[in-house]
Amino acid sequence: MAEPPDRILLGMLTPSSNTVLEPMTTAMLENLDEVTAHFSRFEVTEITLSDRGLAQFNHDRFLEAANLLADAKCHVIAWNGTSAGWLGFGNDEELCACITEATGAPSTTSILANNDLFRRHGVNTFGLVTPYTDDVQARIIENYHKSGFHCVAERHLGISDNFSFSEITEDQVEEMCRAVAADGAEAISIICTNMRGAALSEHLETELGVVIYDSIAVVVRHALELSGIDPKRVTGWGRIFAY
Repeated sequence: MAEPPDRILLGMLTPSSNTVLEPMTTAMLENLDEVTAHFSRFEVTEITLSDRGLAQFNHDRFLEAANLLADAKCHVIAWNGTSAGWLGFGNDEELCACITEATGAPSTTSILANNDLFRRHGVNTFGLVTPYTDDVQARIIENYHKSGFHCVAERHLGISDNFSFSEITEDQVEEMCRAVAADGAEAISIICTNMRGAALSEHLETELGVVIYDSIAVVVRHALELSGIDPKRVTGWGRIFAY
C-alpha cells in the first residue's frame, strides 16, 4: 500500500437534517492529527417509503454534493447514511460507482461498510436497532435476509422525521440494545447516522458481550481504511476499530 499523504481529507455526504454525524465523526478522528472530515449536505427530511421519501435519494442529489467535496480534494467520499437499508444494497453499490466516476475518489457508505465488516467477522445473525417505522424496519430486515444476514432480534421507535432521530436519548438507545441482546443477538447493528449510538459502543460491548456496528462508526472506519490510515488508531469507539 502506498504511503498516505501528509493530510487526509475525508468527505462525508450528510443528510440536511442530521445533527449527530458531524460532531460524532469529528470526535472519532480527534486523535488523528493528519485526518479531517469535511461535510456536504443535501436535502433529507423524512425516512419513509413514500414517493417523496424515496425521491430524496436520487443519485443526482448525491452527485451534486459529492462534486462539492471533490472541490476540497477529499481523498475518500462516503455516504454517511443508511438509505440502502430500505432501497437495497445494490443502490449503494451503484452510487459509489457513480461518485468515483464523477470525482475520481474512492467511495463507500454506511450500509456497505457495515456489510463488509459482517462478512469479515463472520456475522450471520444480528440484532437490529433503529428509530424507523414498521415498514422501513421490515424492508431493512428483508434486504439483509436476502443477502444472507438474518435478524434474530430487533427494536425500533416508529419515527419518520429525520431531525427527530437526533433527539432520541442515549438511554433509549441503550435500552434497545440491551433488549436485542437479551433476545439472543451476539452482534448489534445500530442503523441510523442521526442517532447517538457510536459513543455508547465500548461500554455496551463490555456490558452485553456483543459487538456493536454503529452506522457512523463503520463508515468512518472504512473511509480511513480506503485512505491508507490504520483504523486501529481510533480508540474508545468500540471493537470494530480494533479488528
